[in-house]
Amino acid sequence: MRAILVDDEAANLENLKILLDKHCPNIKVVAIASNIGDAFSQVNLHHPDLLFLDIQMGKTTGFDLLNQLTEKTFEVVFVTAYDNYGIQAVKFAALDYLLKPVDSDELKAAVEKAEIRIKNKIHGEQLNFLLSQIKKNEPGTPKIALPQQHEIRYVSVDDIMRCVADNTYTFFFLSNGDKILISKPLKEYSDLLKPHGFVRVHQSHLVNPKFVKSWLKEDGGTLLMDSGDKIPVSKPNRELVKEILGK
Repeated sequence: MRAILVDDEAANLENLKILLDKHCPNIKVVAIASNIGDAFSQVNLHHPDLLFLDIQMGKTTGFDLLNQLTEKTFEVVFVTAYDNYGIQAVKFAALDYLLKPVDSDELKAAVEKAEIRIKNKIHGEQLNFLLSQIKKNEPGTPKIALPQQHEIRYVSVDDIMRCVADNTYTFFFLSNGDKILISKPLKEYSDLLKPHGFVRVHQSHLVNPKFVKSWLKEDGGTLLMDSGDKIPVSKPNRELVKEILGK
């Protein structure tokens, strides 16, 4: 795979290239850019398979570069020193990101996932979704990308009733009756959806309070959902859950 590295700090570019040379021999770095203008030229010149893109670069962002590119026939792995700026949007789009300093194992995992998407010829859709979400700037009612084997579902957060852990997988239960299996652990979605009111009521259950019908006293505490499903509430979480639900 042919890659371009984009970062405004020379030390970060050098470190990332060293890690790629050492741990990802299938990656050939064809260009390095330290600003948006150079990156734009290099992408149009080399047509890379993969772009390692810093999010914050002075007064510009990696999103600015993506907005300037009309064709996005490459995969992107975002690289950032911040765990807040832009990362929520990237997570909602189900795109990969690496926190600086870059960990070699996380780098290898990101490259492997990018390679799979490239082989499956899935390009641009998630990037366009990410950019549209950023432009809308509607944090109250975002959509989330749920990647499946043959498609990516874009679902409004308000339509998610609950999530259930199944080992390292997560089942999403939607208000229209759909049930979607995603190959990511529940913790990832628990952290992502918590700011939108979702409550981790049990090790295996994450619920959207708007779909909770009532609190049942059976078994020490159980939630009855609008769908009729009963969700157990673990003992350590009972008081917190009752406080959030106003029980």
